[in-house]
This record gives sequence, C-alpha cells and structure tokens, in this order.
Amino acid sequence: MRKWAKRAGIALGVMVLLAAAAAVVGVQLADHRMQRVVDVRVQAVAYRADAQAVERGRYLYQSRGCVDCHGANGAGRVFVDDGALRIKGPNISPGPGNVVAAYQPVDWVRTIRHGVKPGGQPLLIMPSEDYNRFTDDDLAALVAYVRSMPPATGTAAELRLPLPVRLAYGFGVLRDAAAKIDHQLPPQAPIAEGVTAQHGAYVANMCLGCHGEQLAGGRIPGAPPDWPAAPALRPGPDSALPRYATAEDLQALFRAGKRKDGSEVKVMPFGSLREMSDTDVRALHLYLQSLPALPG
Repeated sequence: MRKWAKRAGIALGVMVLLAAAAAVVGVQLADHRMQRVVDVRVQAVAYRADAQAVERGRYLYQSRGCVDCHGANGAGRVFVDDGALRIKGPNISPGPGNVVAAYQPVDWVRTIRHGVKPGGQPLLIMPSEDYNRFTDDDLAALVAYVRSMPPATGTAAELRLPLPVRLAYGFGVLRDAAAKIDHQLPPQAPIAEGVTAQHGAYVANMCLGCHGEQLAGGRIPGAPPDWPAAPALRPGPDSALPRYATAEDLQALFRAGKRKDGSEVKVMPFGSLREMSDTDVRALHLYLQSLPALPG
C-alpha cells in the first residue's frame, strides 16, 4: 500500500511539474505571438473630409460595432469586465490620450482591415475579420468620421486576460484577427446598396467575429465562460433563422434586443444593431436565407 501511495505521489508530482512547465511555455508563446511582426503590404486609402463621407462614416461607426468598444465619443470604453477578464477599447478620438495621433492613411488600412498596428504587431482584440472586406469608400468614410470627432479624453486599450485565455492564445487555440485574415485578398469591389443578397453578404461580414467564418455558430473565441455559444446564422441544425422567418422579425430583434417571447438575448451588440438601416437589415436577412443549409 505504501509503495502504491509513493508511486501515486510521484506521478502526481510529475503531472504538476509538467502542467507548470506547460503553463510557463504557454505564457511565453503568448507573449511571443503578441509581439510578432506581421508583414502586411497595403495600399493607402486617401483621407476624405467631405460631408457625404463623414455622414456615411458616422453610420458605419454606429452600426458596425465601433461604438461598442470605443464608445459613442471615441474615448474608449470597458466592454468586458468579468472577473480576471477585462477589456477596454482605446481612445481613437483626436483628444488627449488617443492612440491614433501619429496615424498615416496606410496605418488606418492596416489597423481596420488587417488587425495590425503601425509597428506591425497584431491587435489582439480588434475584430478586423469583420472589417477586412470594407470597400475603399467605406474605409475612407469611417476614417473621415473618426477624424472629425470632437476631442475626448481617454487612454490606450486595457487588456487583462486570465491564465487560461493566455494559454489558449499561446498554444494557438485562440487566434487574433491578423492570424485569421487572408492578407493577400484585394479590397472588396464597390457593391450597390439595396435589398439584394450581394449587399447582404457585404453586411454579414460584421457577424463573422462571433458567429464564425461560415456563420455556423459556436463558442465565441476568448469569451467569458458564462457567455452562451453563438447560434448558426444559416439554415440547418442549431440555426437561429427559424425564429426570424421574415426581415421584419429580424428587424424587431435588432431594434428591441429581445426575442418574440420577450426574453433577453445575451451579449449581442444591440447598441450597434439597432442603428442598422432597413435596407441593411433586409439585405442581411435575404442573404442569410439564401445560404446552403449546414449538414445535419
């Protein structure tokens, strides 16, 4: 019995040492990934300052999720505060403490489309997979609006990750946007705005970060453990589409932030979704309905 207990104790000790070693390696790998340089060659998109561009940029800022992380005034806001996990978006207004004061046109392209800082390091939280397909016109419009904002006081981003998240990132289970994006893709060609599946596909890019590349749903990468899995947004098992058979149903969800039965929907960015135009919502619904069903 003593012999067995001794062996068990040794085995347990070895397992603890291996786990500790793995944790050290994982943290080091995470730090290395955060500091790696991503070589992205992009073409600058010229600044615009005309009223039409600023107004289009305002709409994109409010309806495509920017406001959820950076706040209505661009000063940055805490959007996840869950125990050991805390994430705050940086100040991107022209005010004190902003992180974009030295940005050149090419830096906006790298950041928005590719999730890469001006120095080449990846932006860990920036959901650039949602914005990679922005047309040049929309990217220029968004930048025009951000640069036109009244100065607001804020700080750089705040990122506090619990050990399990750091390890998952270090070992490649979680990936930043720069690791997900095909940086060789040319910019999206202009798409006529209208209630069409083509325009809906363009709008649906904003859903990729949470609902996945194929809109098949699943756990949201890096989300707190109490967050529910994102449902599929295409026909098939576990799809949310049957609950929103018409564009009006989807529009009601976006406007009210509640299901038909009045129940709350957790973690959806309704602050942005309720700002979407009728055309965008209808086009999105049309596109989602047109997708092939997921295998059963």
